[in-house]
Amino acid sequence: MDLRQTTSAMGSMVSSIERVITGKREAVELSTCALFGGLHLLIEDVPGVGKTMLARSIARSIDGTFKRIQGTSDLLPSDITGATMYDQQTMTFHFVPGPVFANILLFDEINRTGPKTQSALLEVMDEAAVSVDGNVYELPRPFFVTATRNPIEHHGTFPLPEGELDRFGLSIQLGYPDAAAESDVVARQLVTHPLEELEPVLTPEDVVAHQNAVRTVHVDASVLDYVVAISRATREQPEVSLGASPRGSVALTRAGQAHAALAGRDFVTPDDVKLVAPSVLAHRVLLTGEVGGTTDAAREIVMRVLDSVEAPVVARR
Repeated sequence: MDLRQTTSAMGSMVSSIERVITGKREAVELSTCALFGGLHLLIEDVPGVGKTMLARSIARSIDGTFKRIQGTSDLLPSDITGATMYDQQTMTFHFVPGPVFANILLFDEINRTGPKTQSALLEVMDEAAVSVDGNVYELPRPFFVTATRNPIEHHGTFPLPEGELDRFGLSIQLGYPDAAAESDVVARQLVTHPLEELEPVLTPEDVVAHQNAVRTVHVDASVLDYVVAISRATREQPEVSLGASPRGSVALTRAGQAHAALAGRDFVTPDDVKLVAPSVLAHRVLLTGEVGGTTDAAREIVMRVLDSVEAPVVARR
């Protein structure tokens, strides 16, 4: 597929989502980069700022199947992945798929779910497959997990394990809109919700093809070295007990490719890497004494690393 088609498709996706999520261009673009880069998305913010609407807008825009899981303390792993059930009429066992069998999966308030149930997502997010009773079931393509959590409220919540945080390609915040955007949100919802009028701009098959096209965006060897240097530098900060992993380096590269494609380029620049790095790396940086959560301090450390690591000069292709 021509990369120009991918750039056009990503632009259409951004425009479609912005019909629902207004005044949050950067978050919408990063969400689009996550989808087209084949990376899962963690949305961390206070209630009522549009986290769920963002996920639903993405699903509507690609005409894909959408499933939602509400995180609760009594949720079981089988409630997520599905289970083998016995049919008394046929006297046979058959697999009943769980909500993960969808193109877009929203796990709302994921940190209200216990560690055992959270761990059920590890294989799902890493391999896009579910193993039950010795059988492996492939998930539909594309498979995109969006999860939300409220970083302020801690009552009745569980920290996300580092292995799970590492499987989210990007973590974003929406934040409160400015006064003009908030007035627009209220006005547009007086009669109906804009989501109800949202029409698909792509099909799931289109998204898979564009994801493959994003992988062809050229990454110069000097940019790869730059990515690795940034990840390694996060591990060397004195207040950090756990820095970005090699998986984080891969995610940073793929997010950079997606950002370059969105900008209409067939090669990644250091600026692409810099722009996506805080969202890709901050939730992977664990400070000394911290338990399972992105903090403003972690983002500040990533920004400090970006200032300290020298960026290469990449000639235009």
